Amino acid sequence: MNIPRLLEKYQKEIVPMLLTEVPHQNRFAVPKLEKIVVSMGVGKVTENKDRLEAAGNDLAIITGQKPILTKARQSVAGFKLRKNELIGCKVTLRKQMMYYFLDKLISIVIPRQRDFRGYSKKSFDQGGNYNLGIPEQSLFPEINIDNVKFVQGMDITLVIKSPSIELSHKMLKLMGFPFRD
Repeated sequence: MNIPRLLEKYQKEIVPMLLTEVPHQNRFAVPKLEKIVVSMGVGKVTENKDRLEAAGNDLAIITGQKPILTKARQSVAGFKLRKNELIGCKVTLRKQMMYYFLDKLISIVIPRQRDFRGYSKKSFDQGGNYNLGIPEQSLFPEINIDNVKFVQGMDITLVIKSPSIELSHKMLKLMGFPFRD
């Protein structure tokens, strides 16, 4: 399997740039992408059971991995939701698959969004991980719009091992991630 383009860029260009910013000049202190979690919460599954299967199939096509089904953690009467009822699906990408997915996300999917002005820097959590949302699955090139039964958004979490939020931001910016200025 060929080395992903974004991984090669990270190893040859981004790590040396970030080494100048790391306090101890240690290669292991440089931010590193550990995994990407792509999830679809299918809230309307209580109305139509086919939505979960359609979302799972689309997620499998997009990521190249079979998703696992997620269950509700608690009952919510207002949403007609019971504890342990199937409510969504998710995939965890690691190693080369993660870099292929991120490259596709940055270069193809994000530019396809209508009226897109960049992602906010405020979506980093305390650990330096970044969370973003994609409004619909048809932005991915693998999805044929004619075969989409239900339009479904998804959440993407970039899990980054980093000493600080600033270094995580710098790493994603150097990878080409579009942030608002």
